[in-house]
Amino acid sequence: MRTISLKLPDDLLAQLAKTAKARRVTRSSLVRESLEKALHEQPRAGAVSCYDLARDLAGTVKGLPRDLAHNPKYMEGFGRRRKALAFSTPGGW
Repeated sequence: MRTISLKLPDDLLAQLAKTAKARRVTRSSLVRESLEKALHEQPRAGAVSCYDLARDLAGTVKGLPRDLAHNPKYMEGFGRRRKALAFSTPGGW
């Protein structure tokens, strides 16, 4: 096994030492285990969708119609361009 050197912020080093002591393992073995886990569990690019990230929030907003997702009347005007608002800027740009 080869040796490497890395720099860690003081708070991360303290957390590493505390966790290693609690688990009764060396800091090196804890770093190896954590690094292996992080590298093997990386999702493939594009594998995580917006829905995947927020699916636990679906249905949590109170006061919305129950048929919001499939009733066409709620989609009326969706996707149409709105008129741009005119802004005046101090510099004239």
